[in-house]
Amino acid sequence: MNDLPPYRESSRPIDDRVADLRDRMTTREKVGQLVGTYVGTMWTHKGPDDVADEIREYGVGSAVPFGVSAADTADPLAAAELANELQEVAIEETRLGIPLVIPVDATHGHAYVLESTVLPHGLGMGATRRPALARAGASVTASECRATGASVAYSPTADIAADQRWGRAFETFGETATLAGAFARAKVEGLQGGRVDEDDSHQEGLTKGVAACVKHFPAYGQPVGGEDAAPVDVSETTLRERFLPPFEDVMAAAPAVMMPCYNAVGVEPAHSSTWMLEDLLRGELGFDGAVFSDWGAIRMLDEDHHVARDHREATYLARQAGVDSASVDGPTHAESLLDLLEAGELSEQRLDRQVERILALKFELGLFEDPYVEADRVRDQLFTDEHRATALEAARDSMTLLDNDGVLPLDASDDVLVTGPNADSLVGQCGGWTWPDEDGLAGTTVREGLDDALDGDLVYEPGADYTAERDLEAVETAARDADAAVAVVGEGWYIHEFGGDGSGDAEAWPRRDDLSLPPAQRRLLDTLFETPTPTAVVLVSGRPLAVTEAAERADAVLMAYYPGSTGGTAVAETLLGDVNPGGALPVSVPRSASRVPERIEDRPHPTPIGSEHHLDSYDPLYPFGHGESYTDFEVGAPEAPATVRPGERVTVEVPVENVGDRAGERVVDVFVRDRVSSVVTPRHEHVGFDRVAVDPGETETATVEFAASELSVQDGRERRIEPGAFEVIVGEESATIELESDY
Repeated sequence: MNDLPPYRESSRPIDDRVADLRDRMTTREKVGQLVGTYVGTMWTHKGPDDVADEIREYGVGSAVPFGVSAADTADPLAAAELANELQEVAIEETRLGIPLVIPVDATHGHAYVLESTVLPHGLGMGATRRPALARAGASVTASECRATGASVAYSPTADIAADQRWGRAFETFGETATLAGAFARAKVEGLQGGRVDEDDSHQEGLTKGVAACVKHFPAYGQPVGGEDAAPVDVSETTLRERFLPPFEDVMAAAPAVMMPCYNAVGVEPAHSSTWMLEDLLRGELGFDGAVFSDWGAIRMLDEDHHVARDHREATYLARQAGVDSASVDGPTHAESLLDLLEAGELSEQRLDRQVERILALKFELGLFEDPYVEADRVRDQLFTDEHRATALEAARDSMTLLDNDGVLPLDASDDVLVTGPNADSLVGQCGGWTWPDEDGLAGTTVREGLDDALDGDLVYEPGADYTAERDLEAVETAARDADAAVAVVGEGWYIHEFGGDGSGDAEAWPRRDDLSLPPAQRRLLDTLFETPTPTAVVLVSGRPLAVTEAAERADAVLMAYYPGSTGGTAVAETLLGDVNPGGALPVSVPRSASRVPERIEDRPHPTPIGSEHHLDSYDPLYPFGHGESYTDFEVGAPEAPATVRPGERVTVEVPVENVGDRAGERVVDVFVRDRVSSVVTPRHEHVGFDRVAVDPGETETATVEFAASELSVQDGRERRIEPGAFEVIVGEESATIELESDY
């Protein structure tokens, strides 16, 4: 005889299990499921015992026991054991035994746990123009997260990098919605392990992966002044044309969780906006998963946005707007929510809908059947040979050669000086959302990668920290004795805003108002440039830095982004020519901070006193899509259909000939331009991309397909078809498409 309650029977449909469990719960137990907590230091320090008490007293539904910079542990064994301990409290010491959801910041790998696989950050992934790599990398991340007990990844970032000053630009896949949407969708697919629709038998759910938490809905990447979480003050046309499409694209992958942005969009904070979270997200986009608050976002409604009098009212606004889980607000939020329900200000019906979404997520993740992990095996599941190979492939394909006067590739027999603050720093190489301590990070630095690859002598002189000089005389001497110098400069670890090395000093570099290298790094480069030794500059950086002087004086410039664990190997292989760089910039590189924002998808405008008296609207140091190679390509004119009707798809083919003497890969970005429209449309609208491998003397075809609806016009909330002529643009070449009417 089966004595299990229906919600414990794994063979039952998830909806039936949810309904049965919901009906057994008290109001207090329901409230607990909508509240999260953390182990570590945020507003106050909470140890494991404190969190265990919160689980017993409030039945909190989620806990973050590791994975943040202030966490108590980053050791993989300790992290897995802690996850098990907290799950045991939830399952064995609460009335209904509802397991915890354990979220983690895993934006580019399970990088807050030591010995894990750290992949290239978003911009580097975008540079590959290979969404399949993002999918494969996300699958690696999901595997390593589940090995330590985590079940929700705060990833992917579907925002666009619309302002190069913004401190979170590195998390994005680039400045266009087309890039962001394609890569975010692929990453959701990889994280969730092939989640299927309920009609196709939903029972396996997310047991093969983790729940993807797409962020930050609906617009985050163009804050006023580039300041993180400042208002995004854009028209509804711009919101729908530029910021929403990546979130629309990602819906095809059925993401389990969505996270609103911290900022106000216009005058409404996203976390208190019924229009954004109910009408737009659930109504128009059809999202049916759970909405998790960003970390301090509900508190910010009263403390920063001032749209609420106190935390109780902030709780009310967030709940009415559609936030399901207060990610880390703990007992404070629970008490406010209980008070609102008791006073009749929030309905039990709304509470039930939100609880149902959280419970459905837990059933789908398989947590009721398999809540624990084998902690003693965790190290065997991190940074495996297979995982390392995936990370290395992504890092190799991200390498973007910006300039080369012939110094690259280096000869393996060369004597090489390597210098700069990121030459021997895994923390700097991995960037933000990584454990910020070298000890225990797995991987290879550029110095180590070159040392492994060179037959000649390698000399290492630091030359500079990020902001301080380190014995430039030794650098000069070593450079004069070397056949070539490699300067690995750029930015180090940071998240959100900068604070230098994480100290929180807002006056330190990097900072929003300065995209150039700091004086110490510039003096290091000057020291090298003043010697006769050929110098290659490698940029390891989160944002596209304005390196105008370095670009003019260096013999080569290689953009490495934040390449992750295996980045040192990928950089070394590229410098030596074992890898022919094929990456393409996913974001425009400005000449200075005064030219920001600089975007390929800008709109045309008048020049009242004559175009000769205006700076070019789009005149970056390096444009979107730029990337050189060790071979030469000739990219032909795009071939496109002469006419197309709404509802059809457009296929564009572009011949790419390798006229050089070695095999290489070439990215092809396709843009469209509406010749005449009723509203002002972008001069270049990115509609697709491809990357082709071409042998010497051969020609391959890059193929880009897009919906004819991409040629429609956005006007406020209305998206409409306007028949007429459109240019299809690839580089300096173009073709014309006539969009016909359906009538």
